[in-house]
Amino acid sequence: MQYRPDKYGNQLSVLGFGCMRFPKKAGRIDMEETEREIMTAYQSGVNYFDTAYIYPGSEAALGEILERNGIRDRVYIATKLPHYLIKNREGLDKLFNEELKRLRTDHVDYYLMHMLTDTDTWDRLKALGIEDWLAEKKQSGAIGQVGFSYHGNSHMFCSLLDAWDWDFCQIQYNYMDEHSQAGRRGLYHAHSKGIPVVIMEPLRGGKLVNRLPEEAMQIFADYKIRHTPAQWALRWLWNQPEVTVVLSGMNSDEMVRDNIQTASTTRIGELGDEEEAMLRQVVKAINSKMKVGCTGCGYCMPCPKNVDIPGTFAAYNRCSQEGKFWGLVDYAMCTALRKNSTAASNCIGCGKCEKHCPQNIPIRAKLEEARKELEGPVYRTFRKVAGWFTKF
Repeated sequence: MQYRPDKYGNQLSVLGFGCMRFPKKAGRIDMEETEREIMTAYQSGVNYFDTAYIYPGSEAALGEILERNGIRDRVYIATKLPHYLIKNREGLDKLFNEELKRLRTDHVDYYLMHMLTDTDTWDRLKALGIEDWLAEKKQSGAIGQVGFSYHGNSHMFCSLLDAWDWDFCQIQYNYMDEHSQAGRRGLYHAHSKGIPVVIMEPLRGGKLVNRLPEEAMQIFADYKIRHTPAQWALRWLWNQPEVTVVLSGMNSDEMVRDNIQTASTTRIGELGDEEEAMLRQVVKAINSKMKVGCTGCGYCMPCPKNVDIPGTFAAYNRCSQEGKFWGLVDYAMCTALRKNSTAASNCIGCGKCEKHCPQNIPIRAKLEEARKELEGPVYRTFRKVAGWFTKF
């Protein structure tokens, strides 16, 4: 296993175990199989385990397995505060203590604000006293380092990075999201500030393995170096020195062993111009069904009415590439889970964005198409529920 340092010099395994997708049996976590996979990872050098309060049964399963095998203090636990459930200072202690109990520990090594959406949300948490609360927990040793996980555009991600003295952060990043979500711009900004970056969704929930078009699969098959699609996606990430840990939601022993092999053999800078060009061809094949030719460059931003234009188009394209469900998930996270909505329906048709678009996209017309596709009854219901959480 290879390791990269965090902000304070702790050596983290480049492969992290994402605990959201533990194997199931009869609708419940299969503890026997989960323990086998966790111990295989641990014995191969994986020392970073990422879970969250809202992952059903995950914290409790991880805590039980680490305690039973006597390895709690030999690994790093990362879990998350569901800030959207917090209404007051007392709520912070209640949820955190519940997490400690589930994890069977007295401290969390890496603690994240889960899905921190924008600076307004962070300001709300500061008004509840979270800065003092975090300082107290760090001083007592109950929390080691503080970060946040994020879904959304690079502009807001960079603003959040600058809003506080974070120890680390977590973003969705892969060769398809190089210029969407926080993107390469966000990755580089974090690195410039000395903030380690943990990567989630390196395979887009498996879509870069199981739902690739035939053209993309053929490009991989014809290339002179043979790797599986999963291995190429992971190598693309570990090739970059700005990446600290890549999380994989491993749910089979075979997947654990394969990812460990890839993590142990990939070197920074090993992908040359030819490999990068090949992967761009894969991206082109995947994007052949794109509804909008948006590269996520962000020149159209900021919008006077707060529309997340790149985020909307990324979600709209995902509908055609991976199915409407995943497009809606992306759209909800980048527009509705915010104190101030960034939805396409905010557009007033001023046209300011189109003056700056290097792709000459008819943005206003495409935003209207996206609104019709994405802002149906399901989205409107979700937005109402999300509004209830974000108003506090």
